[in-house]
Amino acid sequence: MSKKNSSVNLKNGFRDYKDLSKIFLNFKNKLDTLKKEKYVVAVSGGPDSLALAALAKSYNFLKKTKFYYVLIDHNLRKNSNQEAEKVKKLLKKTKINLKIFLNKKKIIKNIQAEARNARYDILTKYCEKNNVRVILTAHNLEDQVETFFIRLSRGSGLTGLSAMKPLSKINGRISLYRPLLDTKKKFLIKISKNIFGTYFKDPSNKNKKYLRTKVRNLKKPLENSGIKYEQIFKSIQNLSFSKTTIDIYLNKIFSELIKKVDNEILIDFNKYKILSKDIKMALINESVKKLKKNYYDLRSKKVVNLINSIEKRKFKKSNLGGCIFFKKGENLCLKVEKF
Repeated sequence: MSKKNSSVNLKNGFRDYKDLSKIFLNFKNKLDTLKKEKYVVAVSGGPDSLALAALAKSYNFLKKTKFYYVLIDHNLRKNSNQEAEKVKKLLKKTKINLKIFLNKKKIIKNIQAEARNARYDILTKYCEKNNVRVILTAHNLEDQVETFFIRLSRGSGLTGLSAMKPLSKINGRISLYRPLLDTKKKFLIKISKNIFGTYFKDPSNKNKKYLRTKVRNLKKPLENSGIKYEQIFKSIQNLSFSKTTIDIYLNKIFSELIKKVDNEILIDFNKYKILSKDIKMALINESVKKLKKNYYDLRSKKVVNLINSIEKRKFKKSNLGGCIFFKKGENLCLKVEKF
């Protein structure tokens, strides 16, 4: 597609494509509700993030909202820098200026998780530098269902099975917003092809050593058996609604039990002891988040092991999530572990 045609399509909100205009309208309504003047758009070069970049540019024509487009090169593949430059050149077709950052931290193990953490670290620093409070990512309906299955396989409770929230905090100041969570990937691929003519494929998406790849390969056999991703997505939404209701109750409990004094969290141990295991798990997660400003919940199995350890009479201290848990008088305490 030529540069001229791309610009026209983006200016008129995808009205040239009937099915895609609905996607843009959904995107527009969400950003209208958020009412932010500036956003950082996370770009990788895949069809999802290119579609997000195109939607953001189209929105920019209507609202004059400021968007910063950022790609993080983790240097995990040969010629990754050249690919990043190709993405930059591709986005220039629609007058999108892409900023490329090289992740200088060497990633050796737990590659996907470490790359994600490094990516969010760089993006949040860029946000703070440019006084931006929201990062947009291109997580879609299939990503949400895959996350549900991954957490199901790990024995997650309600929090984990609620999967990704549309809006969540990375730290106290920067939020992550996923406006495409309810959008099917096939529409994002169509946007990328129509606007840019192509997109880039990450070979790691087909690497079977990653659990997400194995889960992704389940889609076709599941749908052939009549188990549709749209229905699973609705179940995830229902779980999320239930979690929101429960969170209102939990927040009241947390405010009564959790106190932050200097660099420590104090939990009234006598009140803690009579809580159900589910609430204890939520309480420990909330305490670590409050202290460490973590974005992700702790693994359920590890939290259960900690709870079992705390309940032993001879409990002295234990480590979890970069925090040390210990008893002090009538309180269960935790502080950041020093390395």
